Amino acid sequence: MQSHFQLFGIEPAFALDVLSLERAYREIQGRIHPDRFAQSGDAERRASMQWATRVNEAYRVLKSPLERARYLLELNGVDAGFETNTSMPPEFLERQLELREALGEAGEAKDAARLEALRGGLREDRTTLENALAERLDGAQDWSGAAGVLRQLRFFEKLDEEIDAALDGIEG
Repeated sequence: MQSHFQLFGIEPAFALDVLSLERAYREIQGRIHPDRFAQSGDAERRASMQWATRVNEAYRVLKSPLERARYLLELNGVDAGFETNTSMPPEFLERQLELREALGEAGEAKDAARLEALRGGLREDRTTLENALAERLDGAQDWSGAAGVLRQLRFFEKLDEEIDAALDGIEG
C-alpha cells in the first residue's frame, strides 16, 4: 500500500508545502468523490467511498504537524511512545506545571484575556518544537530524538485543547 505522501505525490518530510498538499487533495477528491458515482453500480460506489475515506484520512494526518510527525516516525519503524514513554526533561515538566497552574487560575477567574495570552505563548512554544521536529526528522533523521520532541508537542496540544475548554466554559 502506498504511503500518505505517495498518495498525494509529495516527498515524505515533516516540513511540507501545505498548499501543494491541499491542491493534491482537492484534485484527487474531484476524481473520486462519491457524488460522481451516484449513478454507478454498487461496486463503483463502494470503491469510491473507500477511496474517499482513505484520501480524507491521509489528508487529516498530513495536515496536522503532530500527526504528520507521528506518521513519519511510524514509516521509519519508530513508535512515538505516547502511551508507554512519559519521560520528559525536568525543565519541560517544570514549564508544564507552570502553564497548567496559570491555566487553572485563568479558568477559575474566567479571565478570557489571560487564557488568550496563555494561548499566544503556547503558539510560540509549539512553533519552536515544530522547528526542532523538522530538523530532527528532515535534517538529522534522529528518529528517537524526534519522538521525544513529538511527545513534548503533544503536551502542548493537549494544553491548547484545555484552553479551548476553559474559554468555552466562559462563553457558555
